Amino acid sequence: MQLVNIGFGNIVSASRIVAIISPESAPIKRMVQEAKDNKTAVDATCGRRTRAVLIMDSGHIILSAVQPETVAGRLDKEIETIVSNSDENE
Repeated sequence: MQLVNIGFGNIVSASRIVAIISPESAPIKRMVQEAKDNKTAVDATCGRRTRAVLIMDSGHIILSAVQPETVAGRLDKEIETIVSNSDENE
């Protein structure tokens, strides 16, 4: 299981992430509010402004204070590590 840092010491499973999106649009704001109402939102911003919304395969929404590009870059590094490790094992 590969983990990705989403900021401030918070880590999620890379394989469970479905999408990383910006919280700026009205539909995403509604989605986040519905998740908060349904108690399926996890606020990992540590009191800071939400800059990325992670959609998980379980239906949970994770709020992060790190830019979506930063999270995606960290996720890409995890994927590259997986690929390079599998190449070394062959």
